[in-house]
Amino acid sequence: MQGGGGPLLTGTIGESKAYNCHSEQRERAEAQSENHAFRGAVSRESSKTVSESVPRYEQVSNIGQTLKRVQGDNISSARNDRKWFACVGFTMAEILLSLTIIGVVAAITLPSLTGDINERTWNTQRKALYARFSQAIALMPALNGYGTLTEDESGSITEDNVAETFVTSGLAKVLKINNICDSEHLSDCGIPSKITTATGSLNLELDNMTTLNEYNSMFSSTDGSVEFKIRTKAAAFETANGESILIYYNPRCVLKEVANPSTVSFYLQNKLCANFIYDLNGSKGPNTYGKDIGVISAFYPTDSVIVSPNPVVRTSTAGASQMSLANAQKSCREDFDNARLPNLEELMSMAANAPLFGRENIAAGFHSSNIVSSTMNMHVSYRTGLVYPLSNTMAAVWCVNR
Repeated sequence: MQGGGGPLLTGTIGESKAYNCHSEQRERAEAQSENHAFRGAVSRESSKTVSESVPRYEQVSNIGQTLKRVQGDNISSARNDRKWFACVGFTMAEILLSLTIIGVVAAITLPSLTGDINERTWNTQRKALYARFSQAIALMPALNGYGTLTEDESGSITEDNVAETFVTSGLAKVLKINNICDSEHLSDCGIPSKITTATGSLNLELDNMTTLNEYNSMFSSTDGSVEFKIRTKAAAFETANGESILIYYNPRCVLKEVANPSTVSFYLQNKLCANFIYDLNGSKGPNTYGKDIGVISAFYPTDSVIVSPNPVVRTSTAGASQMSLANAQKSCREDFDNARLPNLEELMSMAANAPLFGRENIAAGFHSSNIVSSTMNMHVSYRTGLVYPLSNTMAAVWCVNR
């Protein structure tokens, strides 16, 4: 079988002669023209009156002959119609070509449509999880003091299971939890073996990072602060909604500074009570930050501040080039849709989770939106965790989505 005007086998059952579509189109046009002429003749013959010179019986005879010719043309036209429809139909090659084009278009567009649906689903789940955690933690009397820390012979705090105690004795009373896993069985609660960071530059093996010190080197500082030496083991749990949560816990977290903030510096390690890394769909993919992976950080044991920052990824190593506060705020608004400078707790959370964001060991300080005076705002060092006030001068910028 051939496409276009090539020969096709057409006609009624039993017919087998070859038929040319182009010839049929010309013949069909001529037949239709004759048919119209005959119909006009019938109309003219029937309108003649008895007073005309042609006898009445001849009028009837002429009309009958004309009707027979028209009827014969109609029969011929019906046969031609069958041949015509055979010409205007689709060949198998044309159908296959059309299906191929449809398949290619579908292969191009479906991933994009599926991705948009997943993004909306993850955004909805992320907001719902953050709301549940905020409500649950607000119901807890305090976030510190769970579990018992032990000391070795030198007086250093040793690794302990206080994170698991925090979940079982505290969080489980205000949040629906289905399963709890200790640091040696994190994968049993759906914690993925590898996740992709916000920058996509490396994979983190979370199931092997059983302490904050292993997760982020800023928590193994040797500056003499005893809180930095806590080696509490991580824990994991699964919520009733199917999320998998990894928790790092600091039972000695302290309150927010109440002195004049323009003269106070402190380390965020002392303020972080609990750091949660969540996976919205358990061990399923894509296991990528900003999609199914995210963080929730809880600061200060009472009057806690719960944040879940969503940083905007910039291409340069240290966020944006260093700039003044005013230019930093402007940069976030103009460079990204719906972006802004992070507030202090969001920036502290971003520093604590710098490995997840691909921003660990950056020496520069970063701007926060917290203004402490007409000339100063708060900054955070991603390398040491130091939080400090600084005059509105040059600093690095990292924006977050609203």
